[in-house]
Amino acid sequence: MKLRTRFAAASLAALALAGGVTSTAAQAAAPDAPAVVQTNVLSADAALKIADAVQKEAAKQKQRVTVAIVDRSGATRLILKGDGAGPQTEESAKRKAFTAVSFGQPTSALAKNQALAAIPGTLLLAGGVPVASGGAPIAGIGVGGAPSGAIDEAIAQAGLKAVQGRLG
Repeated sequence: MKLRTRFAAASLAALALAGGVTSTAAQAAAPDAPAVVQTNVLSADAALKIADAVQKEAAKQKQRVTVAIVDRSGATRLILKGDGAGPQTEESAKRKAFTAVSFGQPTSALAKNQALAAIPGTLLLAGGVPVASGGAPIAGIGVGGAPSGAIDEAIAQAGLKAVQGRLG
């Protein structure tokens, strides 16, 4: 049995090297590596609280916006188009949320790196903020519709603030 295990490990290592996989990736494929990885996910309740806080802040600032919340993989968790928000706001909010979670930074901080614009789905305009738990991004909030990205981002930050103490 011990010989079979060594042979399997050697075979995996040879395949990894032949395929151009680095030694770190080969180690990750070791037989004792876990087959399941746990990740944190923003709850539906938290997403609703964020969206509610975003729309309340937008109303306070007399803005008509859409809020989008995506999970770590970029899948849409929630879209709430406020009354009077323009037709372009849904797509821009989704792309801002995607960009924020993808890079773990507010989109305003990424705007100067135009090379990132080549990545499908990104939007390098202010208005997206990441949601982090344990130091890692787990979701993104995107807001679109205000006359400037700075206003969109301030409104998105109000949504994040609504759940900040419960993120762990």
